[in-house]
Amino acid sequence: MQRRDFVGRVTAATAGAALAACGDGQADTAAKPTFVFVHGAWHGGWCWSEVVRLLAEQGYPSVALDLPGHGLTARFPVAYLAQPQDTAALATQASPLAALTLTDYRDHALRVIRGLVGGGSGPVILVGHSLGGATLSAVAEAEPALVRRLVYLTAFVPVALPTVLQYLLRPDFAGSEVPPLFVADPAAVGASRINHASADTAYVARARSAFYHDVSDEAFAAVAHLLTPDEPIQAFTTPVGATAARWGSVPRTFIRCTGDRAIPIAVQDKMIAEADALTPNNRFVQQTLTTSHSPFVSSPAPLVSALIAQA
Repeated sequence: MQRRDFVGRVTAATAGAALAACGDGQADTAAKPTFVFVHGAWHGGWCWSEVVRLLAEQGYPSVALDLPGHGLTARFPVAYLAQPQDTAALATQASPLAALTLTDYRDHALRVIRGLVGGGSGPVILVGHSLGGATLSAVAEAEPALVRRLVYLTAFVPVALPTVLQYLLRPDFAGSEVPPLFVADPAAVGASRINHASADTAYVARARSAFYHDVSDEAFAAVAHLLTPDEPIQAFTTPVGATAARWGSVPRTFIRCTGDRAIPIAVQDKMIAEADALTPNNRFVQQTLTTSHSPFVSSPAPLVSALIAQA
């Protein structure tokens, strides 16, 4: 066989195999929805990294958002970064994120989701953790057709009350380990502030207990360096406005975390019941993990299995 014929045949065979592979890949991608992840307070898109990786290994595309004021757009009070820290100043300095609201979070998420859907993803599975549940509800209320399913991961579902803050003030939230961690008056500084960089080892241990009690020392050390101190107070005080006609039209799942010390399981269950009462013909699908508030770090594989079950 002449060299020219050999090269031609190999090239044709390789191209054919590549086209076949592309065709299969396109079919798989079309059949698998895109996940969009919304983090909770004091976190960023980084917290979903293992979940995104595990989903990708099984062929599921996903995007982990950094909400405004988080990730690369995080901004810090000067006293937080000082070495050594001035804890008195940290208790009084205004937050550089104070102007941000839940509406900013909603609009940021909507821009990303519109781009994905416009690019051919189809309606997305929108997953929110903790405070991220308020953003989920606001997005679905604004444009329910963009969302295939809402997945609340031990997250707030503001239905019976319009704002997250009102849930935090309810008597059944008294068992949460989070409010005692605040190191400043939220009304005075414009944010709920947690000192993740504290030199007080007992305080750091309490913070770990609230969010990450079931992770290793090594994993928590990595997480602690990524957490940010300020969550804008208006993320808690902006009314969500979820209605049965719009938000309530979207299929939804709640992933309960029975070991959660930030949003106690009784509070999770009460929010599920309140939402189901609003839309009795579109009730939550419930799944349960025996984890802390943060299964994306402590148990990413079981969490991914729970997510894929909803796809």
